[in-house]
Amino acid sequence: MDRPGETTHFGFKDVPLGDKQTLVNDVFHSVASRYDLMNDLMSGGLHRVWKDIMINALNPPRGDRPFALLDVAGGTGDISFRAAKAAGPGFHATVCDINSGMLDVGRERAAKRHLETQVDFVEGNAEALAFADRSFDAYTIAFGIRNVPQINLALAEAYRVLKPGSRFLCLEFSTVEMPGLDRIYDLFSFKVIPPLGRMVTGDAESYQYLVESIRKFPKPAAFADMIRDAGFSRVSWQTLSGGIVALHSGWRL
Repeated sequence: MDRPGETTHFGFKDVPLGDKQTLVNDVFHSVASRYDLMNDLMSGGLHRVWKDIMINALNPPRGDRPFALLDVAGGTGDISFRAAKAAGPGFHATVCDINSGMLDVGRERAAKRHLETQVDFVEGNAEALAFADRSFDAYTIAFGIRNVPQINLALAEAYRVLKPGSRFLCLEFSTVEMPGLDRIYDLFSFKVIPPLGRMVTGDAESYQYLVESIRKFPKPAAFADMIRDAGFSRVSWQTLSGGIVALHSGWRL
């Protein structure tokens, strides 16, 4: 629940807590149609490698055993499609995203891949999921949790909807600590990505927010503490590409 007078960050700006979700929605409505193209351009294709590492960690069963994945903030379907490709016939994914524009792109992509029966798309808020307790075998969120206004609520909801023995996986941009790479990364982030966003999507401001939001996200150890506070056990993380990205893991035991 929003608390009157409380603020949060929207990039480097402080905004009323209740306003952040609308501002984030506007960002993703603006970039939805070119979102995956921009991911390729911004990361040099590395986002595909990072996502494959996430799917390997997920390790969905390849047989007939039922396996229900909840992929939150995954509107364009990229994680769910990769998981479906790696899984057996018992696999089913539910993509939950608060942004209708991103979901429209995902549904269109699912139809082209003939995955409509394996992947569902549901509009919903990560902070208040409309799913029953203990109803999923895994929860994934890739490059989305930093956009949630109240991350602690999203983590609590992730714990609630997972079955005992199930896994939480979060792929998110992190803190570059490799000397030299940090300066190059900052230069690319702030001097190249917003103009690239303007050229490809007609929107530089949304990508300015996205690179700023990365700098406001907690460092891996602090985020791991948040995951533990939500109730998860065996919490861990691994950094990728010199710390540009971290894959976080926790288990509901």
